[in-house]
Amino acid sequence: MRHFLLLLTIIFVGLTFIARLFYLQVYKDNSQSLFEDNAIRKVFDYPKRGFVYDRNGKLLVSNQPSYDVMVIPREVKPFDTLEFCALLKMDKERLLKAIQKARNYSPRLPSVLVPHMSKGDYAVLQEKMRKFEGFYIQKRSLRHYETTIGANVLGDIGEVNNAVIQREPYYKMGDLIGKQGVEASYENILRGVKGIKFIQKDRFNRDIGPYKDGVFDTIPEQGKDITITIDAKLQEYGELLMQNKRGGIIAIEPSSGEILTMVSAPSYNPNLLVGRERSKNFTKLYNDTIAKPLFDRGLKAQYPPGSPFKVINALIGLQEGIVSENERFICRMGYYLGNRRLTGCHHHASPVDMNAGIAQSCNAYFANVYRRIIDKYKDPSEGMDVWSNHVKSFGLGNYLGYDLKIGNKGRVPDGDFYDRWYGKNRWVSTYNISNSIGQGEVEATPIQLANMVAAIGNRGYFYTPHIIKKIENDTIPSKYTTAKHTTIDKQHFEPIVQGMFDVYNKGTAASLQVKGIEICGKTGTAENFMKIDSVTTQLTDHSIFVAFAPKDNPKIALAVFVENGYWGSRFAGKIASLIIEKYLKGHITRTDLEDWILRHSLEDEYLKPYSGESFKINGETYPTVVEDAEYRLLKEHLQAISNSNN
Repeated sequence: MRHFLLLLTIIFVGLTFIARLFYLQVYKDNSQSLFEDNAIRKVFDYPKRGFVYDRNGKLLVSNQPSYDVMVIPREVKPFDTLEFCALLKMDKERLLKAIQKARNYSPRLPSVLVPHMSKGDYAVLQEKMRKFEGFYIQKRSLRHYETTIGANVLGDIGEVNNAVIQREPYYKMGDLIGKQGVEASYENILRGVKGIKFIQKDRFNRDIGPYKDGVFDTIPEQGKDITITIDAKLQEYGELLMQNKRGGIIAIEPSSGEILTMVSAPSYNPNLLVGRERSKNFTKLYNDTIAKPLFDRGLKAQYPPGSPFKVINALIGLQEGIVSENERFICRMGYYLGNRRLTGCHHHASPVDMNAGIAQSCNAYFANVYRRIIDKYKDPSEGMDVWSNHVKSFGLGNYLGYDLKIGNKGRVPDGDFYDRWYGKNRWVSTYNISNSIGQGEVEATPIQLANMVAAIGNRGYFYTPHIIKKIENDTIPSKYTTAKHTTIDKQHFEPIVQGMFDVYNKGTAASLQVKGIEICGKTGTAENFMKIDSVTTQLTDHSIFVAFAPKDNPKIALAVFVENGYWGSRFAGKIASLIIEKYLKGHITRTDLEDWILRHSLEDEYLKPYSGESFKINGETYPTVVEDAEYRLLKEHLQAISNSNN
């Protein structure tokens, strides 16, 4: 028995030694375990990020060399802090805080001490780095935006935070990641793959060369180039037209869902968020809570869609068979329930059929249609559900699924929404009659309305809006090339398209026609309220316009929102006509519209809530006209754009 126990002990010890040797020579001897070995220094080799081009091949984003000063806290020896601070252009207190932050992260792993040094600063510092043990310089590329436009589209890159590091082990402290726009949406494609070198150290902590002759070293894989759908010239022109205004322009190619332009105003130069000044500039932009330049109004701002929403109610009415295009309704300067006027309406000939209802934007017509839709079913809740499903089939009331990181889903109420609000069976269609004209509880973002009008131009289908056009050596996801169909049959779209065409021929946008282009559009005016000193106050209405062109086989569909812009044709309609002509013709013939837009500012409107002035919605107050000097600068900018097109 004792011999048997001795034999088992010998076998157990032998197996233990074999297992340990296997661990040390096979498992331990790999690149993963090298990260835990204190005798080996790890140096990351950062790849260049992929370039970004516009749809016409214009380079928008490239790279520039950048140098980071790195620190390994446990290897830092006493040094001349004053000299080091002078070289780094920072004060002593900030330097010591940065070193302590790095030590808190990890005393043995490298951390970024000073990011994004210029080539000139690097040249001066490199000569003296031997004097500062525990510090070294790491080279990598930094973004260079080859344009001053499209900040909300292109986005920016910045340092990762702890949450990202914990979620994605690929990133280490000091690494850069796309924060917004295309840089964030296509981070995994643009960033490439880091390379790494393992450097063997001796017992005096000195580098003695590559570990095992570099067998475990890897080379970086450069990020892939991408082409986005944006037309840079159209984007630049749209941003110019939106100077001194707030709002958004979204233009889409209906046949593909490609986003042609995505303007958010006010905007900023994307190069402000590059380099050592990034943090300071970002803080300044972030703290501008009045203009909100970091807020992408095209994707996130939720507005009442106003009169453009009327065409959806017309389509639903035709689909549900509760109205024909030739049926007429009486308009007595509004829609009445008995002697009580539920919605007002401007003056036009009465009675009104569908074509005139769209062209002249008659509120009474669409109130009648809306009530019939809801009242067709046994109870209003069921009718609201049917109505809501039709509306949502146009991409309203939900996230569209586009390839940008931000956005809001808007709001399209259903029966349950009003059952919770009023109580089951305690409401009827007149309780929410404002939905008939795009007010009430309905809200939409500019990109949703642009997609909606693209679906109308296509006579019943749309492609998910997207910003990616091409990926180097890859294909774009199939969800962007697969058509989505609305719940409305194709034959019902022609009367609506004709009505939108007549908006330009004889309706509310008759003064905005562009010779040689058949444009279908719809003006809109949305009420605008704001809480001021806890009091809900009515401000100047928002100006809204949606359109597509040409009438058949449209090449462009767009939505324009101008906050506090009075009424649809005043600001948004003019801008829409100019954008369409610029895209389809490449030049502008309606210079009268262009001059008017460039000359007129809405900055005074935006200051009213902070100046104590009274507010008017139907008054005769007109927007401020820009000073001649500013107008000249805008015209010079416009001429520069025109010259670059030739």
